Amino acid sequence: MQKTKQAYIGVFGRRNNGKSSLINKLANQDIAIVSDIAGTTTDPVKKSFEITGFGPVVLIDTAGIDDVGELGKKRIAKSFKIIKEVDLAILVITNSEFAEFELDLISRFKKFDLDFIIVHNKEDEQNLNFDKIKAPNIDKDKIIRFSKNHNVNELINKIKSSIPESSLSSRTLLGDIISHGDIVLLITPIDIEAPEGRMILPQVQAIRDILDNDAVCIVLKEREIDSFLRKTGIRPNLVVTDSQVFMKAAASIPKEIPLTSFSIMLARFKGNFDEYIKGTPHISKLKDGDKVLLLESCTHHSSCDDIGRVKIPRWISNFTGKKLIFEFVAGLDEIPEAIENYSMLIQCGGCMVTKKQLNNRLKPAIEAGIPISNYGMTIAYVQGIFSRSVAAFTKNDDNEFEYL
Repeated sequence: MQKTKQAYIGVFGRRNNGKSSLINKLANQDIAIVSDIAGTTTDPVKKSFEITGFGPVVLIDTAGIDDVGELGKKRIAKSFKIIKEVDLAILVITNSEFAEFELDLISRFKKFDLDFIIVHNKEDEQNLNFDKIKAPNIDKDKIIRFSKNHNVNELINKIKSSIPESSLSSRTLLGDIISHGDIVLLITPIDIEAPEGRMILPQVQAIRDILDNDAVCIVLKEREIDSFLRKTGIRPNLVVTDSQVFMKAAASIPKEIPLTSFSIMLARFKGNFDEYIKGTPHISKLKDGDKVLLLESCTHHSSCDDIGRVKIPRWISNFTGKKLIFEFVAGLDEIPEAIENYSMLIQCGGCMVTKKQLNNRLKPAIEAGIPISNYGMTIAYVQGIFSRSVAAFTKNDDNEFEYL
């Protein structure tokens, strides 16, 4: 089963090229500030809407790439940051103006494998002169002529055909390893970090995914595992646990039953799973003074028992016996130092970001040869159950689960 998700589209270009007007025309409503004064858009502005017969999209209006002054530089930096977060870029030009600003943007698009189209806006004022567009691998099919008098359908059709299929659909969380009627046991502690009166997002996503795949979902707390198994005699086909109670779950669940965590489930769903598996054992190679960067994809109040900022650093330090330096970055904030200064990166499950955002977050470390891991895999590794925790997703040719 495939799940459709909304696509993110960034709109880029120089000041006063009509980016905001273009977005308003697409969405058929006033969603972005429109002004004849250059530089009106200061921060990226997001707007969700539905393309009929296609699905939900999020348009992101960015500041002009030719902005000036110190404040202008900050606006441009925010616009460039959006490149790593979107599935398609629209580059808006006017008067056939295509020079260093546009060429720089295109080079940035290509760096992050971002598909793009070019909109020559304000065609009612001056027609496109294609001969003025001097750029490698830019052909006429990539350019749309547009003005306030144009029908928006041509541009929408171009958007629909340009968004990569991989950005719109992805495999389910568990659908390829569970079958109709399978029983999946979810272990969900209710502790100080659990939100009041509700479940955390990965737990909700797992429940829905299990039901979507016509399997049976059972949810309980960690202290109920033993009595549940004893009283019911039920043998789950798969167990997914909160990583913080991995040891309890591993001790209670028979070894022949596949066991993983919500964080590892998400790691395979949207992270670079193979790189995580390869990088996790590097924990054993950490040395005194090494810097370890923990990446949290959401921002939240840090408690005294915080999983990322307290527990994982403590567990790693106890496991390695080394004096390590731990640094933390929340949300999609910039990494404070050069990536080469870190000996290892550890990424959370990433439930609050898109697959593209998460993978672009990790890309510099992978390209620099720096090992990466995931919260769940890290916890499993330092607690001695790493191979079991990923075996559910690493079946061999005989369809048996193998421990790495």
